[in-house]
Amino acid sequence: MKLTFFGAAHAVTGSCHCLEVNGRKILIDCGLQQGRDEHDDNALDFAPSYIDYVLVTHAHIDHSGRIPLLVKEGFHGQIFTTRLTGELMSIMLRDSAHIQESDAQWQNQKGKRAGREEVEPLYTLADAEAALQQVVTYEYGQTFELCEGVQVRFVDAGHLLGSAAIEVWATEGGVTKKLVFSGDLGNVDQPIIRDPDFISQADYVVMESTYGDRNHEPPESYTQALAALIDDVFSKGGNIVIPSFAVGRTQELLYFLREIKNEGLVRSVPNFTVCVDSPLAAEATKIYAGNLHGYLDEDAIAVLQGGDDLFTFPGLTLTQSTEESKALNMDKSSKIIISASGMCDAGRIRHHLKHNLWRPECAVVFVGYQGEGTLGRRLLEGAKTVKLFGEEIAVRARIINFKGLSSHADRDHLLGWIEHFAPKPQQVFVVHGDAPVTEVFANTLTERGIPAHAPLYEEVYDLLENRMLAKGVVLETKSRSAGASAGSPAFLRLQDVAKELELLISRSRGRPNKDLAKLADQLRQVMDKWDA
Repeated sequence: MKLTFFGAAHAVTGSCHCLEVNGRKILIDCGLQQGRDEHDDNALDFAPSYIDYVLVTHAHIDHSGRIPLLVKEGFHGQIFTTRLTGELMSIMLRDSAHIQESDAQWQNQKGKRAGREEVEPLYTLADAEAALQQVVTYEYGQTFELCEGVQVRFVDAGHLLGSAAIEVWATEGGVTKKLVFSGDLGNVDQPIIRDPDFISQADYVVMESTYGDRNHEPPESYTQALAALIDDVFSKGGNIVIPSFAVGRTQELLYFLREIKNEGLVRSVPNFTVCVDSPLAAEATKIYAGNLHGYLDEDAIAVLQGGDDLFTFPGLTLTQSTEESKALNMDKSSKIIISASGMCDAGRIRHHLKHNLWRPECAVVFVGYQGEGTLGRRLLEGAKTVKLFGEEIAVRARIINFKGLSSHADRDHLLGWIEHFAPKPQQVFVVHGDAPVTEVFANTLTERGIPAHAPLYEEVYDLLENRMLAKGVVLETKSRSAGASAGSPAFLRLQDVAKELELLISRSRGRPNKDLAKLADQLRQVMDKWDA
C-alpha cells in the first residue's frame, strides 16, 4: 500500500496524488499547474492507462484541470466526485479546453512563420466531453465501495459548492488504513456553503496549507460596507466595477447584493442595476441556482424557505455576447459591473477598467487575492496610471479592497481542523502551499505533537510500514522568456502583433500621405471596435 505525490508538493497548484492498494492505482485529483508552479507544460508523469480510478475533491482547475489530458492519453476508468462538483466540472473543463485550443492555435500561427512544427493543444473540447462521460457522482456522507478493499466517502470541505474532503478506507493483506485527503478546506462563516465538516479519525492525512503561515483579517459587514459604497458612488453618477473569479466569488457577491436589495440598504438608487459580464460566471450561477439540497448553510436554507432566490433579484443582468458587454460601457446610467478575470490580467474586466478607472466618481472594488505582478496588485499598491490596450489610463477612481473574503481556511482554522482528529494521525502530509509555507505548517504541526512533513514531488510513502520509500525531488519551475508571466498566451500574441505593427509604421515613412491616412483610418477603426 503506497502513496505517491505527483503534484501540489511544495506548490500551490497541480494537485495530484496516487494511492496504490492491492495493485489498483487511484488518483486523488488531477489538476493543472498554474502560474509560477508550472514546470513541464503540465505533462503527466505516469502512464494514464495504468490508473484505475480518479477521485476529485472539487472543480477548481488546479484540482481537476488535467483530467481531460488523462482521458486523452488512455485513461478509461470512472471519475468519482460529488454531484455539484460534477456539474461545475462540466462547465469548467469545457472552458479550459477552449483555452487550450485557442492557445495552441495562436502558437501554430506564430510558429508557422518561424518554420516550427505544429503543436497540439494540451487537450480539446472532445477530450473534455469524453472525460465528463466517465464521471460518477455521490452525495456527501454516502459510503461506497470503489473496488475490492477500498471504500470511499465524501465529506463537506466548505471551500466551494460541492467541495469535499475524501475519506478512504484501504485494506491490503488483512490490514486496514484510513486516509483523509482534505482537498481545499474552506473559510468559516462564508455565505451559501457550510463550514468544513470535522473528521475524527485517520491513520494518514494529506492536508492543504495555502494559508498555513497566517490568519485572515477579522471579517467586516460586507452588506453594510458595500451598501454604503453603492449609495455614495451612485449619488455621484458613477459605476462600481468588481473584478471577480467566475465560480464561487461571483455567486457570493450576488448573495450579498440580494440581501442589500431586500433590506433596502441603498437609498439613493434602491432599484440599482447589477451586471455579471462573464459567460462562465453566468453558467456557474445557473448551477448555483439549481438543486442545492444537502449543500447549503442554514442562512441560505432560510432564504429558500422564505420563498426567495439566492442569486436572482430585480435589476440583475447576465451578459453573454461581446456586443452585450460593450453596450454596458455605452450606457451612462450607474451600475455595478462584476466581471472576470479576478486579477484583471485578461478578459472583459480590462475593458470596463479602461472606461471607468479615469472617472473620480467611480470605484473599483477588489474581493479576492491579487497576485504579484498583476494589474490588480498594481492598482491596490497605488498606481497613478496603467496601460490598457495601448492607452495610458489615469487612475482617479477609488480603489477599495474588501479583505477577509477568502474561500480558504487560515492558519488557526487549519489547526482546529487537524487537531480534531483523535487519536492523532500517524503522519500528516502537508501539501498545496508555497514551499516555505508547507515547511512552516509542517513544523507547526510537529511542535504540537502531530507527526508531519511536506513531501517533495514523486515522494513514495509506504502506508503499511509508515515510512518513506523514496524522498522525491525539488522541481524547477518552467523557464519563461522575459515578460511571459505578465499575461496569457493570447495577450503575449497581441504584444507580438503590436511590435510588428511598430515596424510596419517605421517602414512606411515617406509613403504618400493618402496611403498613410488610409492606414491610420483602418487602424483607428480596429481600435474603436475593440475598445468600445
